[in-house]
Amino acid sequence: MTAQLLDTKQKYESYPSRRILLIEDNDMNRMLLSDYLAYFNYEVIGLPEASEFFSTVEQFQPELILLDLKLPDVDGYSILTEIKQKSQYSKIPIIVVSALAFKADQEKAMKLGACRYFVKPINLNELVAAIEEELARYSK
Repeated sequence: MTAQLLDTKQKYESYPSRRILLIEDNDMNRMLLSDYLAYFNYEVIGLPEASEFFSTVEQFQPELILLDLKLPDVDGYSILTEIKQKSQYSKIPIIVVSALAFKADQEKAMKLGACRYFVKPINLNELVAAIEEELARYSK
C-alpha cells in the first residue's frame, strides 16, 4: 500500500497546488481527507458546516468542492442548488462524498449539479483520480 501511495503521489507532484473546499461535518473524516489531499499538494480548507460556505468560497476561490450531503445546519442538496444558481460559482465542479448510498440520492445530487458521487467509505486513490479529471476538465 505504501509503494502504491508513493507512486500515486509522484504522479501528481509536478502539478501546481490546487484549491479544494471540503464540507464535512465529521471531524475525523474532515481531518483525514484534508491531510490526505494535502499530501498530494492540494490546498484544502475544511468546513464542518455550511454556515460559512459562501464567504469561504468568495475568499478562498476553490477550484473544486467536496461536499457531504448530511450536514448539521443544512442539507447538501440545498448547497448544490444554491451554488449552481450563482453564475460566478456555477462552473466549480462539485464531488459529493456521502454516506447516503441509495440510487435516488445519487440521481438527485447529479441532477442538481454534482459531477461525481462517492459513497463512504471511499477509495482515496479513486477520489484523487476523479479530482484530477474534474480539475483538468474545469481548467479548459
